[in-house]
Amino acid sequence: MAESTTISNTENLQKYLKLDQKGNVMAEYIWIDGSNGVRSKTKTLSGPVKSYKELPEWNFDGSSTGQAPGDNSDVYIRPVATFPDPFRGGDNILVLCETWDPDGSPNKYNYRHEAARLMEANAQHKPWFGLEQEYTLLGPDGWPYGWPKGGFPGPQGPYYCAVGTGKVYCRDIVEAHYKACLYAGVKIAGINAEVMPAQWEFQVGPCEGIEMGDHLWVARFLLHRVAEEFGVVITFSPKPIPGDWNGAGLHTNVSTEEMRNEGGIKHIEAAIEKLAKRHEEHIAVYGEGNHERLTGKHETGSIDQFSWGVADRGASIRIPRSCAKDGYGYFEDRRPASNADPYQITGIMVETIFGGLPEENLQKT
Repeated sequence: MAESTTISNTENLQKYLKLDQKGNVMAEYIWIDGSNGVRSKTKTLSGPVKSYKELPEWNFDGSSTGQAPGDNSDVYIRPVATFPDPFRGGDNILVLCETWDPDGSPNKYNYRHEAARLMEANAQHKPWFGLEQEYTLLGPDGWPYGWPKGGFPGPQGPYYCAVGTGKVYCRDIVEAHYKACLYAGVKIAGINAEVMPAQWEFQVGPCEGIEMGDHLWVARFLLHRVAEEFGVVITFSPKPIPGDWNGAGLHTNVSTEEMRNEGGIKHIEAAIEKLAKRHEEHIAVYGEGNHERLTGKHETGSIDQFSWGVADRGASIRIPRSCAKDGYGYFEDRRPASNADPYQITGIMVETIFGGLPEENLQKT
């Protein structure tokens, strides 16, 4: 596929992956770093585990991940969820972790902690989320994979959900990622080619509460790992190519138990009214560089103006036509950028709709 100076021979690796581990288990600890990326390292366990609660806390050099100063660099990683490892197979696992500082407080980039507390405080509303993760595949030169070197493909139109040579690129990576997610137990709901060539989307959900952020982050990790083996770079930039090309978003579908019941449309509309009043607060955590994407063009609303409508993909919030007809269901927030943190998105969504955590609880954290 893409030309790369990186040597990776998966075929040779296979014979080593088949070697007996003598009852030991390889646990890949995964965490989110200080630049909204994923990091990982491996720990040997003496045997299989049934729950993340059986796993030990670990640590890493936070000064090398943008999460701590050099003179106080230890950051601790605490397991919060496990998934079967699709790369190593067997009893080997992926371990999603939160990051914590030595003084016992959440690291400044640990957005999961507060989101989890918000979800727990509002669990009676059973918030469901579904995220649509768009991304772009790049060659090692940073140019979209399959595009002419230094040039551009034909105008947008024939690429969305397309089939055929010259219309879609890197389907093998997309298919491999899909299967890896299914093996790992990630709640991946589907995939499709997007409007810009070399841009794809996968959907995760519905997930309830904090599970949404957990599953999306593991899906992102798996995508990067799969792409390694093909010499292709994954970017979640919301506007990877300037000009008349679609950006990349993380459309967020939201539904509470009240919204899913008959007459739920009134709860959907009430939530939209609350979202309108906190437009700027939401935009602040909806991803870096989002101003380049939310221009009012290419199926986006304006970053400076809140709007909503039925079946309107140019609005901030879209109510699907079927939900408007039925009178219940869900709504879609189209504002989040593809590089936004799902914990921040889902956390502020619950906060806006149901209110923040009690002050006394915040002080105890």
